[in-house]
Amino acid sequence: MGRINSLKRVVCGVSGGVDSSVTALLLKRKGYDVIGAFMKNWDGKDELGACQADKDAEDAEQTCKALSIPFVEVNFVKEYWNHVFENLLQDYQTGLTPNPDILCNYHIKFDLFFDYAKLKLGADFVATGHYARSSLRVDSCDSEFENTKLLTAHDSFKDQTFFLSHIKQSSLRKTFFPIGHLLKSQVRKLASDNNLNHVANRPDSTGICFIGRRNFQDFICEYIPDNPGPFVDVDTGKEVGRHQGIHMWTVGQRCRIGGCLQPYFVASKQPETRTIFVASGTNHPALYSNVFVTDTPHWICSTPKDLLEKGTFDCYFRFQHTKPLTAAQIAFRQSGLIVTLKQPLRALTPGQYAVFYSGQECLGCARITQNMDNAQNVQKIDICSSTA
Repeated sequence: MGRINSLKRVVCGVSGGVDSSVTALLLKRKGYDVIGAFMKNWDGKDELGACQADKDAEDAEQTCKALSIPFVEVNFVKEYWNHVFENLLQDYQTGLTPNPDILCNYHIKFDLFFDYAKLKLGADFVATGHYARSSLRVDSCDSEFENTKLLTAHDSFKDQTFFLSHIKQSSLRKTFFPIGHLLKSQVRKLASDNNLNHVANRPDSTGICFIGRRNFQDFICEYIPDNPGPFVDVDTGKEVGRHQGIHMWTVGQRCRIGGCLQPYFVASKQPETRTIFVASGTNHPALYSNVFVTDTPHWICSTPKDLLEKGTFDCYFRFQHTKPLTAAQIAFRQSGLIVTLKQPLRALTPGQYAVFYSGQECLGCARITQNMDNAQNVQKIDICSSTA
């Protein structure tokens, strides 16, 4: 197997962290011809005036030196701005709450970078340090021409299939996830035991990479001008405060409005009037929903058979990667899906992705376009306001 693997070139995305470093290590052990490639997607400075990408690149290069594999740096700053960040700004201005990690994987890592690795670096396969698995085995290329399934990681707490749910089948067929069968503690130990001490205890990256430690509202104001509007109580239809723009707020977020017996939370947003409807109390019914609709779904392998034949399909879903899976039934609705949950969930958010699972398989995703219950509350307020 070593001789066969040595004929196969794998371009491994190295980010400067422990996960991608151990990914490269495991691939080299398998006998592949490994190249480490660092993607620079953002060149702005953080709140301390430093560019984290430069430090990440240094650590990634150090990893490649320690493993004696070639290192290259690929600049996708312009493409990230055009395909991810500008779309993100547009979404916030129209009242949606996007997920930049899913967008980055779809547009950059498993599209532009994937093509660069194949066309410019001669890659047979690409590999990343995501906590995920697939039906394509790292030690065998026999299944590369079959429909490849995306499977959850052995470490359920670190599982990252949520962020990979929009991956194209053509990319998944040629992508390895070598650490998907390991626990995070095992990954760190492998780094310590194999001369990768510079990343072995490096903290995990959290939050949105280009924001850093800054407050989100302070960050987004650098790119989107204020556009004030009212906070309106969902129960009374009365204005209870003012905000500086719907782009600063997301469903479920606490609003600091003075003079209230209970804190208010965002229930929904109406971009046309710049109105944010708020509910008093963290468990207000307007914050919970059990039905939502989506845009056109993306199925990683194929449309579920029951959905095609019976019109409905029972599965599990989440819209935040840290949340537990929730039982759901999906059905076709025009060009998208209507999703009915077994139990209501708090703060289902338009713009976020509903990611669907069956057993260990991540089936795909669809973007939430409308929260049905919250929309009905808004319509009720509109009627009350017009007759007041």
